[in-house]
Amino acid sequence: MSEPPGVGQRVSQTPPAPSAPPRPAHRPRTETPSETTTRLRPVPAQPDPALSWSAPMSPGGVPGAGRPASVSFGEPERWPRPFARRTRGQVVAAAVCLVLGTGLIGGAVTGAWLADGPEGPGTRHAFAVAGDLWHEVPVDQLFPPTVQGRGAGPGEADRVWTRIAVAPDSGCKGAFDALLTRALAPVGCERLLRATYTDATQSHVTTVGLLFTEADAAGMEALARRFERERLDRRGDLMPLPYAAKDTAAEGFGPGQRASWAISVLTDAPVVVYAVSGWADGRTVDEPQPAEDAMRSGATTAPAQAGLGHEARGLADRFERALRQRAGTPTERPS
Repeated sequence: MSEPPGVGQRVSQTPPAPSAPPRPAHRPRTETPSETTTRLRPVPAQPDPALSWSAPMSPGGVPGAGRPASVSFGEPERWPRPFARRTRGQVVAAAVCLVLGTGLIGGAVTGAWLADGPEGPGTRHAFAVAGDLWHEVPVDQLFPPTVQGRGAGPGEADRVWTRIAVAPDSGCKGAFDALLTRALAPVGCERLLRATYTDATQSHVTTVGLLFTEADAAGMEALARRFERERLDRRGDLMPLPYAAKDTAAEGFGPGQRASWAISVLTDAPVVVYAVSGWADGRTVDEPQPAEDAMRSGATTAPAQAGLGHEARGLADRFERALRQRAGTPTERPS
């Protein structure tokens, strides 16, 4: 490298050639964001008798990205100020890209979710699969010999129910009282499956019913709206009938022994799920109470004090969730 010119020294007219090409004012970014989306369609799980219709949800995680930090123990590097300005600009640009990218990914996921909504192929497939469960799933998996009810009892106490009887699959003739038969008539009756369970103390008995209808999604939506609007699931004259099997704890479980009940009209499956509970000793009940009322804090009726509302609602909820899991329903909508 030549020394700086001094006083009286002749300066060459031709500047020396630079030792290295100048640093470009801006380094163009060549990254091109790309996004690929693969839709995963629900696939019905294979039957597993040991799971009693329950399967843990697989944990998911979002991998994080870290930025390496550089550490220097020598003299700080002296870079020109324009480089610092470019660094801050790149940081801001990266932050903006991150926000926009997150929005694009979220929009794509939301779009895929909505595409499987009421008219999406995923929901239509699950609806059809649910309608066929009554003749494709073994009875011991539709009605497991034992059902676990964690937190299903009063005060979130655990419950265990044991199956004591399974009714032969049949139509709906004579299976409901006249008014409930009339209320369910718009959706038809493809098949009715029933089983009766008892609690661990064999003090209570509960019949669970799965009514597979002939309706499409619109028909189930209409029936669900009517039940909600007219509160048909709380009317005592629309209680389901129990299934009383001889030589079991439910032998004396007749219409007069019904104490509490729950009915759910599903909208993502052509199924009406219900449960009705009572005492195993055959005592009659003068004032049956809907499960939602019997489960209220401070309720003092006999069904409420005995926890029979929890029995009916607890079993109905578990069979409803199990049926959705079997069908591979993408979302659970309120019924």
